[in-house]
Amino acid sequence: MDLKDKRVLILGGWGLVGSAIARVLVNEEPAVIALHSLRRAEAEDAVASAEAAFPGTTTRFLPAWGNVFVRVALKDRDRSALLRNRETRRAIIADTMEELSDAILERAYLYDLLVEQRPDVVIDCINTATAFAYQDVFYSVRRVQKAVAELDEGAADAEALRDVVEDHLTTLSLPQLIRHVQILREGLAAAGTTAYLKVGTTGTGGMGLNIPYTHSEKRPSRVLLSKSSIAGAHSMLLYLLARTPDAPIVKEIKPAAAIAWKRIGAGAVLRGGRPIRLYDCPPERATSVEAALDGVANVWSELVDADGKPRLLESVFIDTGENGMFSCEEFETVTALGQMEYVTPEEIAADALLELKGGTTGREVVAALDGATLGPTYRAGVMRHRALERMRRLERERGVDSVAFEMLGPPRLSKLLYEAYLLKRVAGSLTAIAASDPTETSARVSELVQGDAGLRASVLSIGIPIWLPDGRILRGPEMKTPPYKEEARAELDPGAVERWAEAGWVDLRPANMARWKDRARQIVSRVERHPADDTSSALFEDREYWRVDTDVPVGRVAAWILGVEERGQRGKAS
Repeated sequence: MDLKDKRVLILGGWGLVGSAIARVLVNEEPAVIALHSLRRAEAEDAVASAEAAFPGTTTRFLPAWGNVFVRVALKDRDRSALLRNRETRRAIIADTMEELSDAILERAYLYDLLVEQRPDVVIDCINTATAFAYQDVFYSVRRVQKAVAELDEGAADAEALRDVVEDHLTTLSLPQLIRHVQILREGLAAAGTTAYLKVGTTGTGGMGLNIPYTHSEKRPSRVLLSKSSIAGAHSMLLYLLARTPDAPIVKEIKPAAAIAWKRIGAGAVLRGGRPIRLYDCPPERATSVEAALDGVANVWSELVDADGKPRLLESVFIDTGENGMFSCEEFETVTALGQMEYVTPEEIAADALLELKGGTTGREVVAALDGATLGPTYRAGVMRHRALERMRRLERERGVDSVAFEMLGPPRLSKLLYEAYLLKRVAGSLTAIAASDPTETSARVSELVQGDAGLRASVLSIGIPIWLPDGRILRGPEMKTPPYKEEARAELDPGAVERWAEAGWVDLRPANMARWKDRARQIVSRVERHPADDTSSALFEDREYWRVDTDVPVGRVAAWILGVEERGQRGKAS
């Protein structure tokens, strides 16, 4: 795409890769480059650096800052402090674990940022996998187990256990990733974004399960593997987003090496943006292993200068951006041949720009997945026709209609199939349904269900209840919808009941029959728009396909509802 006069948002724009991408974008003359970072000072520094580097450019640089994984009200607060506060911790859990709603969406900072900036292009350089995986679910599980044991022994109370369990819920990385991608999708759509490019990660700097770098645990590091797992899951979710109709162009560049560098210098060594203070433990204060593990006080002392100011660790360093400062020897080790080695941010930026402009680098992950995955085949299409012919013949021979078993899921599909089947039984054709009276149709399907015990049992026995026109419910031993019965009883209201009926109840009320009438009219109208004598390859769903005057093709109608009415069409059909 042409980037001239476009609005670009770079998430993680202060970082190593984000800064490099901003530099190469300037030559494309976008109207705006918004540089986002976690902290305000970082975003403003990124803007100041860009303006100083390109004094004559017509591109405007804008700062944006905050944690894109939380709501707007919490975006500028330290995450660890948020988790120590019971109210904000529960807010984070709710925003992550509850069904996505308009309220959750509209208070999410990522959604707010996208809607505010309305970027044509989003380049996401945040190390998402690290942000989620390094919350260390394994350590959290140990804390929960310890708290449960202490409760059993009477050494702790339920309040302490509750806090530990809630802390644990905030470390579950997969729900956080799913919610992040859900919000991202909605935000990109609301902003009218044309292209989204993610700079991802392998999680191990391109190394395998034999990676020697750990967090002091057994090799391979479970925390590193968690990061790789989330990075892989993220790529698959982006692959799905790319196959979603009306989604923006979606691409991912995934560096598989250490990324360096931002600067080389000498002076105070920073960790997490803060200088490392110097401490000493003289030999006469040496202690036992047990005491050392307990963190016994008065063993170490902080070193200060003549003015009483803390002394800081100072040395020669190479600043690798988000991965921190490395010593000379650390950098030599990590980048040695056969270790992580390394790639420069400028090389990543060049690939990112080429992909955005429509070029092919051969290093774009979503396209690679798309090319490597096995999609629908010609043979399967031919075999599908034969399979359906055999099943229809068996239906006729056995005198049985094969409608739904509720093993494929979701319950909504079984509900739609049985509702279409009931209408087929009482009306006979789509044309008849389109011309029907909903109240009369409701009475007829209700009479059919109440008079045909075998039909009724086939519906109820797979977990699909039937909602009669008078408001009563027919059900079997299992109800697939709603999924959480205890919570459903607590929130029993007309709106909730309507949602459950929509999701998985055969609904025989006149209002639902009116919906079916409208669907039938739309399908019939689609058929009638095309000439009856058109036998070209231009039409797939023609009169012969729909048989609107003689049949209600149940499966085809359900597929039309899911694909057209609910916009659930496959993004890449073969």
